[in-house]
Amino acid sequence: MQADKCRTSSRSVKKELVIESPLQYKDAAQGEVEADSPGPVRAKPKLIEPLDYENVIVQKKTQILNDCLREMLLFPYDDFQTAILRRQGRYVCSTVPAKAEEEAQSLFVTECIKTYNSDWHLVTYKYEDYSGEFRQLPNKLVKLDKLPVHVYEVDEEVDKDEDAASLGSQKGGITKHGWLYKGNMNSAISVTMRSFKRRFFHLIQLGDGSYNLNFYKDEKISKEPKGSIFLDSCMGVVQNNKVRRFAFELKMQDKSSYLLAADSEVEMEEWITILNKILQLNFEAAMQEKRNGDSHEDDEQSKLEGSSSALDTYLPELAKSTREAEIKLKSESRVKLFYLDPDAQKLDFSSAEPEVKPFEEKFGKRILVKCNDLSFNLQCCVAENEEGPTTNVEPFFVTLSLFDIKYNRKISADFHVDLNHFSVRQMLVPTSPPLVNGSQSPPAFQDVLHAAAMQYPKQGIFSVTCPHPDIFLVARIEKVLQGSITHCAEPYMKSSDSSKVAQKVLKNAKQACQRLGQYRMPFAWAARTLFKDASGNLDKNARFSAVYRQDSNKLSNDDMLKLLADFRKPEKMAKLPVILGNLDITIDNVSSDFPNYVNSSYIPMKQFEACTKTPITFEVEEFVPCIPKHTQPYTVYNNHLYVYPKYLKYDSQKSFAKARNIAICIEFKDSDEEDSQPLKCIYGRPGGPVFTRSAFAAVLHHHQNPEFYDEIKIELPTQLHEKHHLLFTFFHVSCDNSSKGSTKKKDVVETQVGYSWLPLLKDGRVVTNEQHIPVSANLPSGYLGYQELGMGRHYGPEIKWVDGGKPLLKVSTHLVSTVYTQDQHLHNFFQYCQKTESGAQALGNELVKYLKSLHAMEGHVMIAFLPTILNQLFRVLTRATQEEVAVNVTRVIIHVVAQCHEEGLESHLRSYVKYAYKAEPYIASEYKTVHEELTKSMTTILKPSADFLTSNKLLKYSWFFFDVLIKSMAQHLIENSKVKLLRNQRFPASYHHAVETVVNMLMPHITQKFRDNPEASKNANHSLAVFIKRCFTFMDRGFVFKQINNYISCFAPGDPKTLFEYKFEFLRVVCNHEHYIPLNLPMPFGKGRIQRYQDLQLDYSLTDEFCRNHFLVGLLLREVGTALQEFREVRVIAISVLKNLLIKHSFDDRYASRSHQARIATLYLPLFGLLIENVQRINVRDVSPFPVNAGTTVKDEALALPAGNPLVTPQKGNTLDHSLLGAISGIASPYTASTPNINSVRNADSRGSLISTDSGNSLPERNSEKSNSLDKHQQGNTLGNSVVRCDKLDQSEIKSLLMCFLYILKSMSDDALFTYWNKASTSELMDFFTISEVCLHQFQYMGKRYIARNQEGLGPIVHDRKSQTLPVSRNRTGMMHARLQQLGSLDNSVTFNHM
Repeated sequence: MQADKCRTSSRSVKKELVIESPLQYKDAAQGEVEADSPGPVRAKPKLIEPLDYENVIVQKKTQILNDCLREMLLFPYDDFQTAILRRQGRYVCSTVPAKAEEEAQSLFVTECIKTYNSDWHLVTYKYEDYSGEFRQLPNKLVKLDKLPVHVYEVDEEVDKDEDAASLGSQKGGITKHGWLYKGNMNSAISVTMRSFKRRFFHLIQLGDGSYNLNFYKDEKISKEPKGSIFLDSCMGVVQNNKVRRFAFELKMQDKSSYLLAADSEVEMEEWITILNKILQLNFEAAMQEKRNGDSHEDDEQSKLEGSSSALDTYLPELAKSTREAEIKLKSESRVKLFYLDPDAQKLDFSSAEPEVKPFEEKFGKRILVKCNDLSFNLQCCVAENEEGPTTNVEPFFVTLSLFDIKYNRKISADFHVDLNHFSVRQMLVPTSPPLVNGSQSPPAFQDVLHAAAMQYPKQGIFSVTCPHPDIFLVARIEKVLQGSITHCAEPYMKSSDSSKVAQKVLKNAKQACQRLGQYRMPFAWAARTLFKDASGNLDKNARFSAVYRQDSNKLSNDDMLKLLADFRKPEKMAKLPVILGNLDITIDNVSSDFPNYVNSSYIPMKQFEACTKTPITFEVEEFVPCIPKHTQPYTVYNNHLYVYPKYLKYDSQKSFAKARNIAICIEFKDSDEEDSQPLKCIYGRPGGPVFTRSAFAAVLHHHQNPEFYDEIKIELPTQLHEKHHLLFTFFHVSCDNSSKGSTKKKDVVETQVGYSWLPLLKDGRVVTNEQHIPVSANLPSGYLGYQELGMGRHYGPEIKWVDGGKPLLKVSTHLVSTVYTQDQHLHNFFQYCQKTESGAQALGNELVKYLKSLHAMEGHVMIAFLPTILNQLFRVLTRATQEEVAVNVTRVIIHVVAQCHEEGLESHLRSYVKYAYKAEPYIASEYKTVHEELTKSMTTILKPSADFLTSNKLLKYSWFFFDVLIKSMAQHLIENSKVKLLRNQRFPASYHHAVETVVNMLMPHITQKFRDNPEASKNANHSLAVFIKRCFTFMDRGFVFKQINNYISCFAPGDPKTLFEYKFEFLRVVCNHEHYIPLNLPMPFGKGRIQRYQDLQLDYSLTDEFCRNHFLVGLLLREVGTALQEFREVRVIAISVLKNLLIKHSFDDRYASRSHQARIATLYLPLFGLLIENVQRINVRDVSPFPVNAGTTVKDEALALPAGNPLVTPQKGNTLDHSLLGAISGIASPYTASTPNINSVRNADSRGSLISTDSGNSLPERNSEKSNSLDKHQQGNTLGNSVVRCDKLDQSEIKSLLMCFLYILKSMSDDALFTYWNKASTSELMDFFTISEVCLHQFQYMGKRYIARNQEGLGPIVHDRKSQTLPVSRNRTGMMHARLQQLGSLDNSVTFNHM
C-alpha cells in the first residue's frame, strides 16, 4: 500500500517536471525510477550495450561468407531501390497543353504543371512483404493443411450412442449389410463347416473416412457389435472355397485373416466387389497422403520411395513394411506446429497497413444522359417542295444542367444539344454568322477528334458528388429570336386544328431564321428528378415534366430554383402555362469501360475510336461544393472560366434612342488596342465551330432591364496577365421585319448600344463571384488604363459613361482551374517565393509572415493543391537560412497534415508520401537535405517550451513526418551513390545527432502524455517504431540499436499498463523487420580462430554476452521475462508478441528448411531458462484426464522425501540418477526435489488447479543449485535482482508459452538438445521434463463430450481410463499393447497428472 502511495506521488512529480534537454530527461527518468522503487521488485534492469554491428560483420567477414547459411547473416545487396512509375491517366495524351510549360511564368502555375506532368517516385523494398506480422507473409493464405481425422477411444462411447446405420449414410460413403457366416480362425482349431456361425454384418464408414465391418447376433445394429473388422488393416479380399461354398477371405496386415461365407454366389460376389472397392479407396488415400508428405518435406528429410500404381503390386509391399511406411508418412506429412494454434488461425488484420494508391481523378455518381427527341404538337414539312418528313416547324435548342434545391445551387455546367431534324437545321445554314469565326478543334487533338463528329452531341455524362432526391435535371429550350415569349408560344399552346397554324408559324420562322438566325430567345423549360435516394440509385422511371412556357420575369437561376422547390406541389405547378410537346431524354448508369467520350476540355479517353460515325459522349463539368471532404487533390490540367451575364439596368439611360431588344456579345481579349482581335477560346454551340471568338446571350423582346441565364465557357490561357479581360458589347436588335427586300434595312438589324469590360486579374488572382460594372457609350483605345482620380479627374482616355457611370451591368464568373488559386494567402506565399527563389534570398521575417498566413488558407484549396503546396514547403525547408523559417515551414506542414486527418482525408497524405514526394537533387553548397532539416525542426517543436498544441499535432500525426524522413533518406542514398558506402559513412555525424535528439525528445511525450493525450502518445510511439525499424535498412545498425536502448531506458518495471503496451508495440514493430534474423547474427561468437557452427558453445540463458551479440532477441526475451513478473494484462501482451514472432519464423518461406529453423531456434534457447524460472507458475492443471479418489495413497517411498532434501548431484560426468532416468522414461515422478509437501497433492481434487509447492520454500534451493548450472558467469536469475512472482499463470498464457517451448524444441537440432541436457543441472533437467509433461497435459484431447459440455458451460465430466492422446487401436495386438501400457502407468498416474 505504501509502495503504491509512493509510486502515485512520484508519478505526479513526473508530470510537473520540465525537461530542457534529452540528457536531463534521461537523468530525471533514472532518478524517478529509483525514487519509485521501494524494494528490489522495482529495480530497473541494467541496459546492455549492443555490439558494434558494422564492425563485427567486417571483422567476421570470412566466417560469415564461409557459413553455409550465410543468407541468415547478411542483408541482401538489393534490399531497396528507387523506381519511377509512369503516371497512368484516363486520356490518350497529357492534359497539359503542348506549350503550357513554356508559356507559364508564375511559380504557382509552373509548379502545378510539374505536378500534373511528373511520374510517380517510389522507394521499393524487395522484402517488404516480410516486414509485417505473420498474417501478412506472402503465400500465407494458401489452404492450411488439415490434420487427418482420427477416432479416439474416449469418443467411442459417444459414437455408440448414435445410430450406426444413419452414421454411415451421413458420411456419404459406401454402406452394405446382410447375413454372412463367420468362420472361427483361431489357429488352435482347424476351420470346419461347424465352426461357422451365422452373423448379421454391417459395413459403415467412420468419421475419419475409414471403414469397419461390424457383426451382430441379430439385425439390431443399435446394440454393441459382437466384433469389428477394421478394413484399413485389410490387405486383400479373395475367394476361398476350400472349406465352404460361397466363402471369401479377408487377409489382414498382421498375417491373420477372416473367413466369411454368403448364402449364394451373387451375394458373395457383391460383398467381394464392395470390399475390394473400399480397399482401392484406402490405397488411393494412402498414396495421396504420401504425395502430400513429399510436397511438404524438408530438404534434410529422407523421401519415401515411389511405389507401383497398380494395386496388386502395391499390396504385398505394404504388407511387408506397413509399420515403416506408416512412420515415414507420419513424419513427412506433419503440419507446422503453429498451424494448430488458435491465434494463428484468427483472421486479424488490424496491424496491416492500409493499401495506398496513387492520386487519381475521382468522380461522384456518374449519369449518362441520352437526348433522343424534342417534338411539339405543331408540326409540318418544312421543305420548299413539301417532300420530306413531318417535323417541328422551326429550330429549337436545348440546354441541360443540374440544379440542387437542397443546397440552392446549380451544380453542373451547361450541356447544349441540337435535336433538330436536318431539314430544320437547313433553315439556319445560309446566314449562320458563327461560321465566320471558322472551325477549330482543340489544337493538340486534331489527329484524334473530328470537328464534324463533335458538332451535334447527343450524349452527356454528368457527375454528382453528393447525390440525393432533391437534384433535378433541367432542360431549357430556346428558339430563334422572333418577338415576345407569350406571342411566340401561343400557337403551341392550342390543341385546335394545327395545319393552318403550322404553315403560318413556319412562314414567320423562316423569315426570322434568315434575318436573326444568330440570336436566341428563351422559350420553355422542363425538369425531372434524378435520384430515388441519397445512395445514388437512379430514378429511371421518372419522366420529364410537362414543357412549361418560360416566364420573361423569372429567367435567372435563382428563379429556376424557386420553381423547382414547388415541383412536387401539383397545385402550384398546375398554374404554370404548358406548351404541348414532349421531351424524350433517358438516363442511365455509366459503366467503368464506357467508350468514346471526351472530358470537359475535349480531351479524348483511352477507349476512343477516331471515327466520324461513332457518336461522341461529352463529360459535363461538375461544380463540386467547396468543402474539404468533397475535394480531391488535382491530378489533371483544367483551366476554365464560366461567365454569367445576369442583369442590365438600362431604363434610365439617355445615351441611345433605342435600347430594348438587348443582345450581349461576350469576348475574351488580351489587349485593349484598337485593332486587337478577341481570342478564339470560347466553347462553341452545337452546329458551330468547337471554339469561337464571341458568344451571344439570349435576347428578351422589349425589355430595357433584361435578365440573362446564359453560361459562357472559356478555355483560359495558361499564363494570364494584366491585359486579359472580358469585353461585353451591347446591341439593340431590331425585330421589325416589315420591309423585307431593302438591303439598307438589313444593315440595321443590330445597333451598338454600349460597352463594358472586366479585367480578369485583380491583385494577381482571377476575379470571381458577382461584379457590378459601369457601361460606356464608346470604346477608345487603351480603355483598360482608365482610372478615376477623384474630384472629377481621371487617368487614361476619355470615356463617355452611360447613366453617369453607374454600375449598370451585373455579371458573375466562376473559375474551375487546377493551375490558378482563389486563395489570397496561398497566392501571396508563392508570389513571394518566386521573388526570393523559394526563400533562399528572403529578407528578415518577411517569409515567416507569409508562412504564418498559410494557416488561414481555405481547407478545400489546401486539399486541391496538396502535392504542389507540400512540394514547395519542402523546397523552402531545404533552402531556409534561418532556423525560424525551417520551424515555421514545419508548423505549416503540421497544420496541413492535421487538416487532412480531421477531414478524414489521410489517404491523400499516404498517396503523397509514397508516390508524389521527391527530394530535390542534393547540392551540398546550396541546399540541405529534407531529412536532416525536418528532424531538427521536429526537435525544436517537441521542446517542452514550444507551443503544446502544435507539438500534440506533430505527435498525433507523426507517421507522416517519419515516412517523409524515410523516403528522403532512401532517395538521398541512391541518387548520390552513397548506398555503396559503409553504413557508418552514409550520413554525417550531424544527422546521427539529430536522430538521437529527436528520439530522446519524443520519449517524455510518450511516457508522460499517455493519460492526458493517449491518442497522440500512442501514435507517436508506433510511428517512432516504424521509423527505427526502417532505419535498419539505411543507417549504421549499431547506432540504431543504441536508439532502441535509449527508448527502452525510459521504461521501468511497475509502469502503468499503457506504457507496457507502448513498449511491446514498439518491440513488435521493430522485431517484424524483414531482416530480423540477420540483425541478430545467429552465428558463433567464440574468441580466437574462426569457429564452425558445429563447434558453437550455445547460450541457454540470457547472459550479458548473449544479449550484446544477439541484441534484438536478447532484449525481447529480457523484456518478456520482466513482463512475466507483472500483472496478467501485461503478461498477455508480452507473451503474444513473442509467440507471434515465432509463428512468423515458422511460416517464413525464406527459412522453410530444417537447418534454417534449427539455426533460428538457437536464438531462442534462453527461453528454456526463462520458463524454468517460472516452472511453478506454468505447472497448473485445470483438467485431469484420470480421476483420482481422495483416499488414494502413493506407494512409491521415493515420493515421501522430506521437504528440505535436494537431489544429490550426480557423481560421474554426465550420468543421471535413477529417479531422473525414471522421470524421462515416464515411470517415476519428476517431482522428487521440487515437491516438498506431497500430502497436499494426495488430497487434492483431481479437477482443480493444483499448486504443487509452497513457492517460498522452493525458491532458495532452486537458486542455490542453479549457480552451478548453465550460466557460470552470472546469477541464475536472468532478470537481475527482481523477485520472482509466485502467482499462477492462466490457461491461455500457459498454452502460449508452451507453444513457444514446443516450437523451439521441435526446431532445434539434436546436438543442441543433447548439449543442453549435458550442461543443465539436475534441477533444471527436472523442470525441463516437468514443462514437457505439462505440454502433454495441456494439449491432451478430452473428447467430444467434454468439448460440447465446455461450450455449453456445463463443466468437466469424469472419464473412464480411455486413451486420450492416441487414436483408437486398429487390431488386437495394438489394443493389448495400449492396455498394458495404460495399466503399467497407473501407479504413477496420481503424481504424473496432478502435480
